[in-house]
Amino acid sequence: MRTQSGIEGSMTRAFELAALGPARGVNPRVGCVILAADGRVIAEGHHRGAGTPHAETDALSQLPPGGAAGATVVVTLEPCNHTGRTGPCSEALIAAGVSTVVYSVDDPGVASSGGAERLRAAGIEVIAGVKSEEGEILLDDWLVTARLGRPLITVKWASSLDGRVAAADGSSRWITGPEARADVHRRRAGVDAIAVGTGTVVADDPALTARLGDDLAPIQPIPVVFGRSEIPADARVRSHPAGFLTSPGTSLPGEFHALHSRGIRSLLVEGGPRFASAVIATGLVDEFHVYLAPLLLGGPRSALTDLGIESIADGMRLAVRETVTLGPDLLLIATPKGRH
Repeated sequence: MRTQSGIEGSMTRAFELAALGPARGVNPRVGCVILAADGRVIAEGHHRGAGTPHAETDALSQLPPGGAAGATVVVTLEPCNHTGRTGPCSEALIAAGVSTVVYSVDDPGVASSGGAERLRAAGIEVIAGVKSEEGEILLDDWLVTARLGRPLITVKWASSLDGRVAAADGSSRWITGPEARADVHRRRAGVDAIAVGTGTVVADDPALTARLGDDLAPIQPIPVVFGRSEIPADARVRSHPAGFLTSPGTSLPGEFHALHSRGIRSLLVEGGPRFASAVIATGLVDEFHVYLAPLLLGGPRSALTDLGIESIADGMRLAVRETVTLGPDLLLIATPKGRH
């Protein structure tokens, strides 16, 4: 028999299954558990990436024809109601004859939402919002991009304790130690794209690759160079294994939406100071990653430039979500207060 504790336990299991899916890409990580009328788990499934079966159809595929009749389906995200590379999950569940669908988070997509309404119209009981806070955390990155139509934007810099990214003579290698630099590369490997300004490309000639140890990560973030200055012919970004994109940097909100339309769902902004400040000034930053070294440099080369803030009262207050010790250095992960 179906019980509330059994439903919640199955949702917890669905979260675990969802976490097996790819952490990056245009689709959310979704897990599904199918229960028989007596509460037994009869099938499980999860989404493995773009073009593969959705979690619900993955679980249904493990049952014989008619095997899901009268069953309860527990899924982390509202079943989709549109045809993309795969068919709508709402129709697959109706065709399978399930009696109840339980989900955690509403689908915010304009095209893909409406699955719950379609299921109810077919006479299927729908229970929404089960363990929704946990579901929001699981789908946080994807939900931001789906709701706002832009990538999740993280601004990162490494600085001395007094906020300098270079000494007075311009030298900056290395402010932080090897543990912090390895952490940067690990986080680079988990995003879709890295953004810098043309000034950084000209001045520092960064490779903008993600390395895991001595090797390139198997999936590389795409470099996006913002600005109208010419990129040197011998710039290392021109030989990046993922290619590179350029953007004029004249209307950042619109350009971020354009990146979203190209399938970029997570953007790591690495600088330099003028470009990072321009991004922050848009008010669209979701998270800050600040690597602090126990070092004092003084001088003019600060991590940020003008943000258009004139008084303490107008300052951007941040909520520190996590602190990580990396050798002698410290990583602060923070979000603007009031954001998600």
